Amino acid sequence: MAFTAADQRRQLALRRMKLIALSLLLIAAVIYAATLRWADSGMWGYVNAGAEAAMVGALADWFAVTALFRRPLGLPIPHTAIIPTRKDEIAHNLQDFFTENFLTEKIARERLASTAVGLRAGEWLGRDDNARRVVAELARVAKAGLRQVSDEDVKTFAAEVILPRLTKEPLAGMVGDLLDAIVVDGAHHSLVVLIFSEVHDWLRAHPEQFMDIVEERAPRWAPGFVGRRLAKWTYEKTLEWVWDIRRDRSHPTRVAIDQLLRQIAADLQHNPVIAERAEALKVRLFSHPQTGQTIVNLWATVRGSLDHALSDENSALWLRGSRAVQRFGASLTSDQELRQRLEARLSDVVAFMVTSYGPELSTVISHTIERWDGREAATRIELHIGRDLQFIRINGTVVGALAGLVIHALSHLIG
Repeated sequence: MAFTAADQRRQLALRRMKLIALSLLLIAAVIYAATLRWADSGMWGYVNAGAEAAMVGALADWFAVTALFRRPLGLPIPHTAIIPTRKDEIAHNLQDFFTENFLTEKIARERLASTAVGLRAGEWLGRDDNARRVVAELARVAKAGLRQVSDEDVKTFAAEVILPRLTKEPLAGMVGDLLDAIVVDGAHHSLVVLIFSEVHDWLRAHPEQFMDIVEERAPRWAPGFVGRRLAKWTYEKTLEWVWDIRRDRSHPTRVAIDQLLRQIAADLQHNPVIAERAEALKVRLFSHPQTGQTIVNLWATVRGSLDHALSDENSALWLRGSRAVQRFGASLTSDQELRQRLEARLSDVVAFMVTSYGPELSTVISHTIERWDGREAATRIELHIGRDLQFIRINGTVVGALAGLVIHALSHLIG
């Protein structure tokens, strides 16, 4: 059997304690031999009796401790080498003890309640270094998950699950309801502002390119300077128009966009002809062979962006994640109701796991020990508890000596 560094340290400590116990036995034997001729006289008689009883105690406890792990002196004495010969029975008894006394719902709930998990977790998560550790672990798991999803998996999932389901499912009414809710809530205004802001910024950055496009479409019979002035005027008016749309929510163009979106939503909801056309367009779109590849390309783009953000510890994703973790930790620390809800959920989860899987988990004990060879089991167990068992030998030597003194003294008093 292979010994780890920890096993080697345990073995060294075990040998040291065995040497101490054996040394006490040898000392008692030397004292007994040296005082044997004066065994019946005076003080030396007490010394001799104590040494004799110390040897008896040391030998008895040596036999008891050794019999747990092997046959003393190799002799086939009954009820010795208990662990090697009865390891399977011991394993099942240990498994039952562990299940009955540790893996119970009551003990699990009491133990969890006494640890104040919510408060300690909140304090731990509130520290910046710990929050970054949590984000780092989540990022590592997320990156590993991203690597497991191949382009072929995405394409197969889209072609065999998502697209067929969307093709069969009527979406016109649902899209109409969603669009109507967006318009009523004004949720689309930010998108409109974003679009026209981008257009305005592009126009400001590329005036010559815009004017060249307009000038190319000017009548061929018009003089060149007229076309240039017309292009410049068109550029200025377009820039002004886009800026007005960008800043003025009540601009006629913005109002027209709102009306158009409302009309589209109403047609999708209530106009069967429009709804049928939308469904037909949806079927053509989702049935097109290129749609699956487009989804794969979009996924590849999203995956690349996520992988880059997850790999960069200074990215916005990391910073926001760390702040979110710290905010959650602060909430756990300050909000007693939140802590109680969290601990109640954890208690329910732990109780469910213990009740449902406790007996199965505890079988790890018996299955592991059953796979061991008998001698290997004895060696492993002795490495872990043998050092402490040597104190039995040491105590047996000392207690035996004291008992010998008391018996010797009583025998003189009675005699």
